[in-house]
Amino acid sequence: MFEKIQYISQGKSPEEQIANIAKALDAGCKWIQLRYKNKPIEEVLSLAKMVQKICKAYEAKLIINDHVEVAHQIDADGVHLGLNDISVKEARILLKENKIIGGTANTLEDVLQRIDEKCNYIGLGPFRFTITKEKLSPILGLKGYQNILCELKNRNIEIPIYAIGGIEEDDVEKLVKTGVYGIAVSGLITNHNHPEILFKSKELCNN
Repeated sequence: MFEKIQYISQGKSPEEQIANIAKALDAGCKWIQLRYKNKPIEEVLSLAKMVQKICKAYEAKLIINDHVEVAHQIDADGVHLGLNDISVKEARILLKENKIIGGTANTLEDVLQRIDEKCNYIGLGPFRFTITKEKLSPILGLKGYQNILCELKNRNIEIPIYAIGGIEEDDVEKLVKTGVYGIAVSGLITNHNHPEILFKSKELCNN
């Protein structure tokens, strides 16, 4: 069973990244996605090794955004791939069968594609506008999630769907009611004064 909350790391430097990840782990997070964009691969690898040590100390999963080779080299728990990244098939060849491969989606068509590609989970979004992502796909809103999740239910398709993109604390209960499995957040944890509250939420407690 996957955790219901995934923290997507933030920080312009390794120091900021580690501080924010430590904050998420201290709050109770058990699933970290290391996202360190537009940096040399050597810097990403170095940071990933440090983050992995911290995650192991907290018994938390670590997946790497985009960089399949980094995930492979440090034997991370998995990788998250955007629609324009390396294919899921190629990633699966490099990574072991038991590794997690998540995929980004914005539309029902994307979701069905990700299912065909045999992703283990899908990050569906964005929920609303967010400055975290440079090239933002069309906003889904609650209605978008409701429509896509309803269509999947009608087709008897089950896969963990994580809502992502500009999620605020007051959105969580409404999003869970649409049928999403969980949420993937960055700013919500990074900027929260008491992020541990999120991990005590009845909507997001793993049952």
